[in-house]
Amino acid sequence: MRIKLKGGRIYDPVQGLDGEVRDIFIRDGFVLADPGPGVRFDAEYDVSGKVVMAGALDIHSHIAGGNVNTARVLLPEQHCNIMARRVGHPFGTARWSTVDTGYRYARMGYTTVVEPAVLPANAWDAQLQMADIPIIDTAGLAILGSDDFLLGLLRDKASQAQLNDYVAWTLHATRCLGLKVINAGGANAFKWNLRSLGLDDIVPFYGVSSRHILQTLQRAVCDLGVPHPLHVHCNNLGIPGNVETALATMEAAQGLPMHLAHIQFYGYGQEGPRGFSSAAAQLLEGFRRHPNITMDIGQVLFGQTVTLSGDVIAQYSRHGDASPDKWVVWDAECDGAGGIVPYRYRERSFVNSLQWAIGLELFLLADDPWRVFFTTDHPNGAPFTAYPELIRLLMDADYRRSRLERLNPEALSLTLLPELKREFPLGEIAIMTRAAPAKLLGLGDRGHLAPGAVADIAVYRPQADKRAMFAHAALVFKNGRLVVRDGEIVERPRGMAQAIQPDYDRRIENSVKTYFDRFYSLSMEHFKVNDADFGSGKDGRFRIIAVPGRVNSARACH
Repeated sequence: MRIKLKGGRIYDPVQGLDGEVRDIFIRDGFVLADPGPGVRFDAEYDVSGKVVMAGALDIHSHIAGGNVNTARVLLPEQHCNIMARRVGHPFGTARWSTVDTGYRYARMGYTTVVEPAVLPANAWDAQLQMADIPIIDTAGLAILGSDDFLLGLLRDKASQAQLNDYVAWTLHATRCLGLKVINAGGANAFKWNLRSLGLDDIVPFYGVSSRHILQTLQRAVCDLGVPHPLHVHCNNLGIPGNVETALATMEAAQGLPMHLAHIQFYGYGQEGPRGFSSAAAQLLEGFRRHPNITMDIGQVLFGQTVTLSGDVIAQYSRHGDASPDKWVVWDAECDGAGGIVPYRYRERSFVNSLQWAIGLELFLLADDPWRVFFTTDHPNGAPFTAYPELIRLLMDADYRRSRLERLNPEALSLTLLPELKREFPLGEIAIMTRAAPAKLLGLGDRGHLAPGAVADIAVYRPQADKRAMFAHAALVFKNGRLVVRDGEIVERPRGMAQAIQPDYDRRIENSVKTYFDRFYSLSMEHFKVNDADFGSGKDGRFRIIAVPGRVNSARACH
């Protein structure tokens, strides 16, 4: 099928297009070069005067898995809808269901979303949940760093090659696109009654430091040729003074690529009478010294949400702040743990005002949009549906200034935000939400509109109110199929999952099988994500991203 989008203003940083008027051509789900005069099209759309971008990508949003489902059970008032079963599919209108998640993302022009915390023991369920999300493509990041098998290998001084094999096997078994580490060793340390774990603290019983776990996993990702750098949830989340932990983690990367998640929660200093202040400028000074580091912000926005994380130390320490007053902390046997704590961010709160300001400071003070990514750590800082509000805050200095009047003045006095006048242009929004995340994830077929790209395209009506502009796209195409018109879903195709399968020495499976037979109630084969459960052939669920073979450790990631 041939489609033409005529006369749009194209924002495509990969091609250096910043509002140029051009036509976009689509054939059989891919962007096509101009076929020349005389070609007949099956459909034409006049998008003159409208903003045209590639479909947006979200690199860090908790949309599936055990924590997400537990949050749904804990907070039915946040997701139930009595009209849910009056349509043709179950829960099609239930708020925050898998179906609703796909619809909400698509309406904003998002076409690819990464679930950044897939616990391997729960991978099959997490992948099934993501498969139930319509329209958008998905990917998962597998969690390692607190599981007994890995820590046992480190305790027994296994070679880096053996550890690499285990990481690669995990990526195969979970059908994930990359690797995530959460407060390295922290979930296991919690089970030994530790309630804090610094970067150089030792995990009881295993005799290894959090730093050693982190560096070992980072080396494995580099050696295996995984495009996305190790995705790191640092130690000491949410603690005043933890900017030092973030800076130490950058140093610990030793010049190799590393991605720091929801960095706003680590931009905290200890100045002022309450011992809590913004350290955004200090954090960015270190960030500029480490070009190997990328980071997403995890912006806090005001209102009701629920925090969920595999960082059980952080979640347990904050259960007293639960609002409403109910919470869950759970143990995943040999694999990890997690916690769910509902929370309401309030404008007049000193702490919440400071968090809101720190996130915006990080956005506005950073000078390289290719290394800074657009997230709210959904749902921890705010639901992803708040992205249009965040875009307006970044693009409209007057609007941002008007919001300051409603915040805690003591908190704002400890930040640089009132003096920052920067406004993001559309081109930088396109970098942070399209081009840069696609590059970071190694997904070269999206994030741009060059010939050969998948035809994931979002069209917006220009408006002075950028929140309104980005809340409901005029048109959204997924793989060349029109899925959204004027903010309404018109078709719900099935998305695909992006995964990676680096090479590894199959002998590691013998060790893993022996471990499963001894300690687990399910076999190693049942632990794996089975492709047959998701369809096969041309309609298969998983798209495997090609990676180079195993590389020499001395030159990895250079």
